[in-house]
Amino acid sequence: MSRALPKYHKRRVALIGGAAALVLSGAVIAGNALAGETDDSGGDGRTAASPGTVDCPDVEPGLPAIPASAQAEVDRNLALLDTQISEANQRLVDTVGQGGPNFVQNAILGPLEDKRIATVNRIATAIGRTADRPEGLEALAPCTLSSADDGGGEDTATADPTASASATEGTGGEDTGDAGDTGDEGGAGAVGTIDCPDVEPSLPAIPASAQAEVDRNLALLDTQISEANQRLVDTVGQGGPNFVQNAILGPLEDKRIATVNRIATAIGRTADRPEGLEALAACTLDE
Repeated sequence: MSRALPKYHKRRVALIGGAAALVLSGAVIAGNALAGETDDSGGDGRTAASPGTVDCPDVEPGLPAIPASAQAEVDRNLALLDTQISEANQRLVDTVGQGGPNFVQNAILGPLEDKRIATVNRIATAIGRTADRPEGLEALAPCTLSSADDGGGEDTATADPTASASATEGTGGEDTGDAGDTGDEGGAGAVGTIDCPDVEPSLPAIPASAQAEVDRNLALLDTQISEANQRLVDTVGQGGPNFVQNAILGPLEDKRIATVNRIATAIGRTADRPEGLEALAACTLDE
């Protein structure tokens, strides 16, 4: 009896010690997991800053005196420019880690430039109805990505040489590597095709001095449709139910608005500027 008791105590101590070790191991594992979550959340907490911020030229200082009749419309479009930048900054945060090295340029900065071109053209048109139409505002449309690390330097890792070339030409288009014949009629048929109103029949007589510029922009409208059709093929199955509208048709409309405004401006330099061309910018998906 007296000899069995120590064994019982030893077994009890061993069981208690094992249980304590198990609890301690669990605490260590939980602590490590918690530490991992803390690191991840710390990373997530930095995502708002780590993508950088969109930096765009200020349009308002480049405007001439604004006629009273145009003030309200100009103010609305200046506010829209701010909204567009805010939306682009939010998209930077929401899409961290997505896409390839040119994702920011092609999916955020490029479409933002197209929207800004369309908006500054509306500002110029509003002023031009009762005063001299301001020229050169499109030069203020391109934006850059200010790195969070250096507090303002452009993130050159996101620069797309092709997209930069498009911006230099004022096309505001996407990566033109997708331009031209899709070469995949079966894929295009499966996802539908983009249908856009024809702009040329709605144009007035084109002055000889504007013919070359108008022809370039009419050709660009065709290129934009080809690029959008190619993107339909390349992104089959991506995104939610509104993906095509938000990621393809919406940006395409912005590009077309900018392009038809350039056409109207070219004609308006030596003849009556055609109005209402922006109504031809919206496209639909024929399935």
